[in-house]
Amino acid sequence: MANFFSDNKDLQFHLQHPAMRKIVELKERNFREKDTYDYAPHDFDDAMDSYRRVLEIAGEVCGDVIAPNAEGVDKEGPKVVNDHVQYASGTVENLKAVVDAGLGGMTLPRKYNGLNFPLICFVMANEMVARADAGFENIWGLQDCAETLNEFASEELKEKFLPLVSEGATCAMDLTEPDAGSDLGAVMLKATWSEEKQTWLLNGVKRFITNGDGDISLVLARTEEGTTDARGLSMLVYDKRDGGVKVRRIENKMGIKGSPTCELVFTNAPAYLVGDRKMGLIKYVMSLMNAARLGIGAQSVGTCEAAYREALKYAHERQQFGKPIIQFAAVSEMLSNMKAKLQGARALLYETARFVEIYKQYTHISHERPLEGDERKEMKFYTRLADGFTPLVKLFSSEYANQLAYDAIQIHGGSGFMKDYPCERLYRDARIMNIYEGTSQLQVVAAINAVTKGTFLEQIGRYAEADYVEAVQPVVEKLKSLTEQFREMVDYVEANDKEVAGFKEFHARRLVETAGHIIITYILCRQAGECEDYINSARVFCKLAVGKIAEAHTYVMTSTTDDVALFKAVEQEC
Repeated sequence: MANFFSDNKDLQFHLQHPAMRKIVELKERNFREKDTYDYAPHDFDDAMDSYRRVLEIAGEVCGDVIAPNAEGVDKEGPKVVNDHVQYASGTVENLKAVVDAGLGGMTLPRKYNGLNFPLICFVMANEMVARADAGFENIWGLQDCAETLNEFASEELKEKFLPLVSEGATCAMDLTEPDAGSDLGAVMLKATWSEEKQTWLLNGVKRFITNGDGDISLVLARTEEGTTDARGLSMLVYDKRDGGVKVRRIENKMGIKGSPTCELVFTNAPAYLVGDRKMGLIKYVMSLMNAARLGIGAQSVGTCEAAYREALKYAHERQQFGKPIIQFAAVSEMLSNMKAKLQGARALLYETARFVEIYKQYTHISHERPLEGDERKEMKFYTRLADGFTPLVKLFSSEYANQLAYDAIQIHGGSGFMKDYPCERLYRDARIMNIYEGTSQLQVVAAINAVTKGTFLEQIGRYAEADYVEAVQPVVEKLKSLTEQFREMVDYVEANDKEVAGFKEFHARRLVETAGHIIITYILCRQAGECEDYINSARVFCKLAVGKIAEAHTYVMTSTTDDVALFKAVEQEC
């Protein structure tokens, strides 16, 4: 099988981004650990060499173990045995392979036996794992729960739990309940302090928990008696070895079947408080969710990669009317659009990961020493970008995962509808990606402030001021006119929203997607200046953007305040 890192020039390109020098210096704190740990890098080049070597190992595991197991895991799936999850045999093999390869605790500090790698490397590994098997990515990728512990937990809890993650312990986020899905403020699972046992005891039910029987779980629970809103919720960490939790059932899902989605029953399950009481949803879950959205972005891009490769391979092999079907214009156009969306989604993913990486590193540094003025300013700048771009990347990448999986089946024709080809599984796996960790509709709600507060327009302005190669100058000029259309839409919506509440909400998705199309095209144009492989994708994506923005612009600019009543009318039905 192929090595999923060395066979992907796009991943290698993003690893070499100029911002990596700054990221590495922040992450390594000027390489201060080189004399403490024999595997700590001595300089930037040494660090980059380590990243490449480990990513090549991850790529080999993905190509040689996880991908070949994917179909078998999809068929076998996990099951409940003695109130706990028993993984499919292929999943067990996958877990052993990633542990043996030392792929646990990728971003965790070395003092907790982690690799201390930048978030970029973890996102790349996530993408490769998802390309191999999106369901297994849900199990392995949840080690990012440890980052929340690393950021907010006491040193005692870090020393207890983080080395376990580095050694391969699996994780889970126990957030949702039967009556609290996206509305996490309605969570009612109780956490009660036991004077006798000197610990918190958890009682209640959690539902739709990905990898719900993981070794270490972050649990959102109600610690404040008599409360019913977010202010009564805290974050706790639960160790499976302590008992008190049973798996009532594993959901029978459409896709990602290798990943157990569980309903859990907590009965006096002991747990430890993470950070401060009452801050569970307000602070810690927000951190978890942002990390999870980036994780789903990586999972979605990995699925896009798998779908595109399956479609391209089949189009070369399938003969109709005496020639490969890739030679038919209708098919080649589909593939060109698929590639542009894939590379566009990936460009947005790693742009976002860089923003998140920099502000997160400043956050960690602020725990070690006071930040200097320029550092505080830079942290605030990247935090603002990360807050806007994170829901944007989740929105675009998950929608594209569905579109590319759909197109892959279409290119396969009737064969794609059969379970003989991987694209059937990819189609089922992709469908959840624009639903969990916040639906596409909720991503729009999260991103709309970046439209109205000017975050997206300011960043678009920075992209516009950059230099671009001659080959994409026509695209850049078109982007300038598209940006003016975007400004016009924003001004029109904000003016009408002052007259009729709900006008902005009505057009929110059109505004957010318009910003995203412009941003992605600019990033692809920038990449074209460093590698000519992106020139065609920049041109193709721009054509897609022009069509989408024209449709949005026409809809917005011809709508009136009376139109708000149209979508509200459905509320009166039934």
